[in-house]
Formats: sequence, structure tokens, C-alpha cells
Amino acid sequence: MFVGRAEELDTLNEALARAAAGGEPQALLLGGEAGVGKTRLVEEFTTAACRAGAVVAVGGCVEIGGDGLPFAPFSTALRTLREALPEEFAAAGAGQEEELARLLPELGEAPAGRHDEQDMARLFELTVRLLERVAAERTVVLVLEDLHWADASTRHLLSYLFRTLRTGRLLVLATYRADDIHRRHPLRPLLAELDRLRTVRRIELARFTRDEVARQIAGILATEPDPAQVDEIFERSDGNAFFVEELAVAACEGCCTGLTDSLRDLLLVRVEALPESTQQVARVIAEGGCTVEYGLIAAVARLTEDDLIEALRAAVGANILTVTPAGDGYRFRHALVREAVADDLLPGERSRLNRRYAEALEADATLLPADERVMRLAGHWYHARDAARALPAVLDASVVARRRHAYSAQLRLLERAMELWETAPEEVRSALRPVDYTDVYPPCGCDPATTPLRYLDLMAEAVVAGRFGGERERALKIVRRALRLLEDDPDPLRAAWFWVQRSRLVQSLARGDGWRELATAQELVRGLPPSEVHAEVLALAANWSMLHRPGPEAFAAAERAVEYARMVGAREIELNARLTLGGLMVDSGDIESGLAQMRQTMADALAEGVTHVVGRAHVNLPSELQSVGRDREAEPILRAGVAFTRRHGLLDDEAWVWGNLSDALYALGRWEEAAEAARNAIRVGHSAKPQGSGALRLAHLALARGDIAESARRLATARARYGTHDPMPQQWLPVARVALGVAAAEGRILDARAELLTALETGFPAGTQRYAWPLLLAAATAEADARALPAAEPGREELLDRLRTAARALTTGAPLWAAYDRWTRAELLRADGRDSAAAWAEAVTAFECLDRPYDLARVRHRLAQALLAHGGEEERERALELLRLAGAVAGHLGARPLADAVARLAQRARLTLTHAPRRALAPADPADALGLTSRERDVLRLVSAGRTNRQIAEELFISPKTASVHVSNILAKLGVSGRGEAAALAHRMGLFPPEAEDRLVAG
Repeated sequence: MFVGRAEELDTLNEALARAAAGGEPQALLLGGEAGVGKTRLVEEFTTAACRAGAVVAVGGCVEIGGDGLPFAPFSTALRTLREALPEEFAAAGAGQEEELARLLPELGEAPAGRHDEQDMARLFELTVRLLERVAAERTVVLVLEDLHWADASTRHLLSYLFRTLRTGRLLVLATYRADDIHRRHPLRPLLAELDRLRTVRRIELARFTRDEVARQIAGILATEPDPAQVDEIFERSDGNAFFVEELAVAACEGCCTGLTDSLRDLLLVRVEALPESTQQVARVIAEGGCTVEYGLIAAVARLTEDDLIEALRAAVGANILTVTPAGDGYRFRHALVREAVADDLLPGERSRLNRRYAEALEADATLLPADERVMRLAGHWYHARDAARALPAVLDASVVARRRHAYSAQLRLLERAMELWETAPEEVRSALRPVDYTDVYPPCGCDPATTPLRYLDLMAEAVVAGRFGGERERALKIVRRALRLLEDDPDPLRAAWFWVQRSRLVQSLARGDGWRELATAQELVRGLPPSEVHAEVLALAANWSMLHRPGPEAFAAAERAVEYARMVGAREIELNARLTLGGLMVDSGDIESGLAQMRQTMADALAEGVTHVVGRAHVNLPSELQSVGRDREAEPILRAGVAFTRRHGLLDDEAWVWGNLSDALYALGRWEEAAEAARNAIRVGHSAKPQGSGALRLAHLALARGDIAESARRLATARARYGTHDPMPQQWLPVARVALGVAAAEGRILDARAELLTALETGFPAGTQRYAWPLLLAAATAEADARALPAAEPGREELLDRLRTAARALTTGAPLWAAYDRWTRAELLRADGRDSAAAWAEAVTAFECLDRPYDLARVRHRLAQALLAHGGEEERERALELLRLAGAVAGHLGARPLADAVARLAQRARLTLTHAPRRALAPADPADALGLTSRERDVLRLVSAGRTNRQIAEELFISPKTASVHVSNILAKLGVSGRGEAAALAHRMGLFPPEAEDRLVAG
């Protein structure tokens, strides 16, 4: 009889209905003490879900000797899904079978090769997308049981699943034993994290009330119980459903032990009442784990087949054991009984049973699937306390864990190997060989095939496992120990390698920028023959300098890294160094050569399948194009980068690509798309800094739209994500620009100056002009806007002088940088009270050559302001057209501050921005309906034919500047953002008959 739990069952059923109806994934956590009825509730819910047409996949965490098998519940559940929905599963995982084989070996052989810190996140992303696709049309219930036994890799995947599920008719239900979650239990931080997610609901099962206990006893005994008996059982069990059942059965059978003081004794008494052979089998299974296969039980119990079957039958008949759903093994009906039996084992008995398990697994490789066999063999030999057999087994298991991207499990196994190292016999240690891990051994000049494994090798593997698995504190402790050992036994290459790892770890832990550690590594390899570690140190130093202090030293380091990598055949290091070198070339002004270098590197990496370099190239190449104002050229590369990084699960690279795409779309005047791209950067980003980049883009966009509060909020988020431990110009300069803009918008001119002065004190390293120019421009604009404020007068002249000095020091080697130079100088003249129409005309001309409508609208507004100051009629006419163009762009983009400024200026000058009302009857000529003049129609016809401004000017005998003004007027009147859209609209409206176009082309 199913008793109580009506409210909890309603919650589950409602979640299932939402998932099934709207394709909105549901995530629930079900907690409660051991024996309170979690499994029974799940069974009742999943049975009803199956009746409703849902596909249910259940996977449980597997505990063996206190250790959880990596990804065990996900592997089991995915296997069930594959069997239930073979076609849907195959389609959902198409193209990613090799990666997904790390969770489900039946899909194929997991690929070998170099690993990195995104591997685990990539596997997680592919798993989540697989589940979303499988559940696109069918309702799927995924049940993950016994999280209190979950290993770290399983916990990480569950956290990722709960945080990133977005679509699909999917309900995920995870259960855990609440009374086991003590203060130091590893599940506790995960539960706290999930509690903060609004998308995750937590259900806590309470114990039964007295009435519910009475109903449960009635169901067990098939008769109404005596009230006194109910009172006694309720008092002793305190409403725990499992203990109610045990006490009721004991009382029914007349078992006097049902009156013992300890409920744990009650569990053991029921086992001890069984025949000795059955007790023996129970002890074997208790030490074997949650579930033990029949063949393995037979090998360890060492009974005849008839005796074994009889013993198992007795245990099943007594409700001690139950057959597994697959019918291939046995498990205790309740974990509390297993724990009671296991706890009752003597120390020698426990180690003997573990030895038997290990010997059985070694004797027959068919007892378990290969990967599971290796993992369980390591655990059994370790708990058998046989260091000679445990050390090789643990190392074999660490290889399997790494192959599955279960880096946390690999780290735990390697820590066990380090623990066993001293107690293992010398002949065992000397026979061991390092595994050929390209990210651990070749950089240190070690040939794994011939070189004996050393203790430092174990430490190196453990450091990489900790770094990849997010266990960075543990990894850093191992690095420190390794460096202390190397002080006594110097090995410069190995020491340099460990210093590189330390640099990466202190950066990821926000303990510093990592340069001191890299500099130490450089000193260690200085003067040594070329090697992979030497090339890697130089490549990392060059990349660090590109991000922090670009200049000649970074350029030289990148060149040497390329040279050394080629000499030793380190292809991936070479490709990374070439990409860095290309970026430094662009930043130094050698634009076309640098871009060509980066394009070739991307092509080479793509052809050779070096995925990580391709992902990085999709970030860096378009970024350099954007730095020189070629955002339209960068956009298709960024779109391709989104697809590539998503397909390969490069989450941080994808976030950086989204952030750069947001910048490109902002520059091109597509602000809604820019905002969506920035939000994607925040959503996708695995690390803090890519998320910070998305928040900063949203802050910049909000500032341009006049939402100062939103801009300040997003700015605070960006600063928090970036942190203060690793200042990079590409981060702190844009942060300073937005902070200065927010302060200026709120009238806090002194705070705006403080942001600028901090930046000026820090200085602008060579190659950072792409970030420095916008900051100087924002400062000059703020000073010009605040010229009339009395509070801004003190210190103004000195600040303007510093601004001029800083601007003169920045390079203008690209059209965008030159345009910023002219704009900044014009703002400085305005700040001096010497506003110049000529200076603003130069700025307008510079931006007319660039594809940046918002920037062009801003300088047009300023030119109109300067023209109106002269008061001539011709200047007023030109100012009116400029204001109309600027206002149209501001309205289209939602740039409220610019729109308001344009409207105020027009009002002061008594100018009407709107065109005269059109006639009631539509004119026969569509061009007249659009308000196009005769000259503008001629220009539009040439635009539609693909002519440039210079070609239009030559054909119509006008100046290129006049042609540009006509084109801008046409775009505003048509309400489009570019020449291509204008041509398309002209063709759709039939403005130019085909014969006219033919005559035009012929002419």
C-alpha cells in the first residue's frame, strides 16, 4: 500500500505535466533520511509516468568500498534511453559518438590525444544537448539515485545539467540521503549551489505521522493493527517507513529481538536468522558494492552452484536481497541493511573479501565491462591493503578515468598511488612506465616507453588532473610539494614545467596574474637546448605579454616560440605561437601581414584537426579585424566560430566569440542582435572572465541607450567577474571607459576624471590603442559636456593637457584609429571652447569611410552643432540634413541620449526635423512617395548598380563628399542601414525598370 506523500507526488506530477506540455525542462531534488521512503515515492511516480507515455531512465550512483564509480548514474540512464529510443538517440548523438563514448562505451572508442581544461565541460555540454534532443518530441524522465555516493565527476555533470538545461520535454529527478550529508560531505556544496538556482526545486521527505504509520502497518499485516502496537512501533521507529516495516514484520513473526534497543541490531538479527551460507553470501555482497553481478558473487563466495542459488533464494525470500532490474545480479533491498552487514565485518574479513574480489576480477575479464572492471579492481586491491598489487591497479584505473574525462576520479586515484608509492616493493615501482600523456611527459624530455615511472611523474599527472577537473587547490598543493622536491634534486626542464602549471593555477584561483611563475620558468630554460617545454614556456610568455604588456618583448618571445616549436616538432605549440605572433603584428601596425599570418594559422589548424587552436583562432582573428574597424569582415568569421565552438563543446571559446560578435553588431548598428550575443556570452561562459565580457558589453549598450542604472549594474557584474588579480588592458580599459561614461552621465565629473587619471597613471602599452582611443574620446567628451559646470573648472586645463599628450602618443596607423584621433581632437577643441566646424567635418569624413552608423551619427550631430553656431543659411540647411540623419539613426537604435541631444539642438535652432506631410493621394512615382529628390534618385540608381561614392561622384560630376551626403540622406529616407538594403528596397519597389538599369550599366 502506498501511504501518504500526496503533496510530494502532486509536485512531481505537476512538474511532469509542465515538461510534457511546454517543453520546459524540470529539475527536482528529492532528499530524506535513510529509510524514509524516497525509493518508494520514486517508484510510484515513475510507474504513473510510464502509464502517461513518458520514457523513464533510472541510474544510480554506485559505491564500491566508499568510492563512487565515475558517471555511473548517467551511464546507466543513457544506456536505458538508447535501448528505449534507439532511433532518436542515434540522431541526437550523430557526429559526437566518440566523445559521448566516454559516458557510454557502447557508442565506440573514445578518442585519444591531448587534453585540456575544456574537455570535461565539452563532454558535459554534449551530454546536455543529447538529452535535450532526445526529449525534443518524447517526454523523458531521468532519475539519478543516491547522490550521497556520487563521485566528483558525477556531481560536476549534475551541476552542469541543472544549470544549463534549456529545452526539451525532460524531467530530471535526483535523490540523496539527507542524514548522510554531514558538514564536510562533498555533496553539501552542490546542494547549496543548486538551492540558489530558481529552476531547481527541492523536496524534503518528512517521516510518517502516527496515522500514516497505522496505515502502513495495516498494509503490511493485511489487517487493522492493535492501537497499542501502533503506538509502540511509531515511538520506536519515529515514523521512519523502513523501520516501521522491520518492526512490524518482527512483531508479526514473534521475534523477541524486535524489542532490542538498537534498530541496527534489528537489521542484523534478521540476517543472522538466515542459514550460515546465506549470511556468508550477504557479507560477500555487502562488501562488493550496491549491486553485484551473479558471476562475481559465485567467484568470490566459492560455494557450489546449488548451494549458492539456495543461499540467494533464502536471502531474497527473507526480503534481504532483491534481483537487479536487468536480472544479472543482486543487491540489498535497502542500503541500511547492507551498511549494517558491512559495518559488522571484521577488519581482516573485509580485506580478505576485497582480495577475493580482486583475484576473481583478474582471473576472469568477462565478469564486468572493461572500464568498470579496471575501476573496481583498483578499489578492491586498495582495500585489500596489498600495495604491490594495488599500485599498478590504481594507475590503470587512473588511465581509464582520464580517458572518460573523469579528472576528479583520476586525481583521487593518483593521490592513492602517491600514498602507496613508498610501501610498494622496489621491483614493482621499477617495472612501471609512464603513460604517454602529451600534456605531461614529452615537454619534459621523457620517453614513456623506456623511462621508469618516478614519483614526480605521479605528481605531474595529478596536477594536470586537478587542473582539468577544477580541483585547483589540491593541484596547487601538489605543485608546491613537487617544487620543494626539485630543490633537492634539480631538474630544470621538469621544474620549469611545474612553474608553468603554477602560473596557470594562480591565475585560475585569482591569486595573481601568473607572470612571476612564468618568468621563473623562463629563467630555468634559458640557455638549455631547444625542447617542447622551452617552446611552451616561450609561447605562454608571448601570449601573456600580448594580453598584458604587448610590445617588442612579446613579439620576440612569439618569434622564438615559433622557431623552437618547429625545431622540436611541437606542432600545436607552433600554431598557438603563430596565432599570437599574428595578433602582435596587427597591433604593431603591420596589419595585412598579421591578418594573413592568422588566417593561414587558422587554415592549418583546421586542416590538421587541432581543435583548440581553431577555436582560439575564431576568437583572435575577428578580434584583430575589429580592432582596425573591419567589423563587417569579422562577422561571418564570428558566426562560423559560434557554430564551430558549439559543435566541439569549446564553451569558453564560444563565450569569447559571442562577446566579440556583440562588439561587431554594436559597431554595425544592430544593437538588438548585439544584446542577444552578449547575453549568450554570459549564458555559455564556463569561466568567470568570458561571462564578465558579456556583462561589460551589456553595460556599454545600456549606457549608449541612456539606461544608466542598468549600465552601472552590469558594470559591477563585469568587475566582479574580471576580478583584480589579473589586470589586462583589454579588460580594464573598456571597464574604465564605461565607468567614466556612467559617472559623466550622472554628473559626477570628478569621478569620471578619477577613472581617466587611474588609466593614465597605469599607461597604455604599445598595441593597446584599440582600447585606449575610446577611453580618451569618452574623457574628452565628458570634459566638453561639463565645460559649463563650475565644479569642473579646477584642474580642467591640466587634465586637457594630459589628454592631448596621451592622444599624441597613440598610433593612428589604421583608418579607425585615425578617425578616433580626429574625433578626440574635435572634442578637445569643444572642451576648450573653440568648437570647430572644420575639425568636425574632418571627423565626419573619416567616419563616412567606416561602417559604424552610430559613431557617424554622433559626429554628424556635433558638426551640425558647430555649423549652427555660425548662423549662415547655407550652414543651417546642411545642419538640418545632418540632424535628420543623426536623429534617424538614434531613433532606429534606441540611442536615447543622442536622440534627445539632436532634438534639443533642433529646438534651440528652430529647425523642423520631420519632412513636410505627404499628399493625401499617393504619387504615381514611388520615389516621390519616399521624398527622394531628382539628384537622390540618380544617386540611388547608381547605388543599386553597385557604384562606390567615388564612382558616383565621377559619373554625376559632383565631389565624393557630396555623393556621401546624398547616400546618407537616401538611407535615412528609406529607413535602411546600408547600401545593400537600399538597393534591395529599390528593386522591390520597382524604382528602376530593367531597361533603365541596362542603359545605366551600359553607360
